[in-house]
Amino acid sequence: MASRGDKRGATYNQLESGAERSRPILHQNAREIQPYGKIAKLPIALDEKVCAASAENLNQILADTITLRDLYKKHHWQVAGHTFYQLHLLFDKHHNEQGELVDTIAERIQSLGAISLAMAADIAETTIIPRPPRGREEAPVQISRLLEAHEILLKEARTMARQADEAGDDGTNDLLVSQVIRTNELQVWFLSEHVVDVPLVRADEAKAASPGR
Repeated sequence: MASRGDKRGATYNQLESGAERSRPILHQNAREIQPYGKIAKLPIALDEKVCAASAENLNQILADTITLRDLYKKHHWQVAGHTFYQLHLLFDKHHNEQGELVDTIAERIQSLGAISLAMAADIAETTIIPRPPRGREEAPVQISRLLEAHEILLKEARTMARQADEAGDDGTNDLLVSQVIRTNELQVWFLSEHVVDVPLVRADEAKAASPGR
């Protein structure tokens, strides 16, 4: 006569049997299916060399956009002062808009048959936006850092848009002009107005009357 333990063991075995196909296969390793920097040619009517050149440019834009996005989040958390509430919300809004650009740029790279950068270490090695300190800074310094980062991005985006146009890569040119450049220009405007030196509650008549002001 089988013991209760034997019956329990048999029941477990019965439950496990037949589930082999649904059991996760863990600790898998294999070679990459596509190395970084190589093009998997897609039928998008663009020469492989054009795709490679555009992908290289876009990965630089991607690295800098990810860095700018994260810089906005850092300042969102750490902003201080009497404009805290306004800047806290503005920084987060701009962070989300840059996040949307990140997805769009990465998807364009993939649609060119290339591989987009993704991991933090790779972004840190690639970006040309200066790294901020870990600590907290005053709001005017935060804004200055963001404006400098925007300018870096805009300079390279304009150059790369012209290169894409000359190569006949209309999709990349359109992305850079209609989304990257226009989004960054608009954000620059919103930021810049926060560092104009105007009085908060009373107009400065002396400054207004001064010649050249």
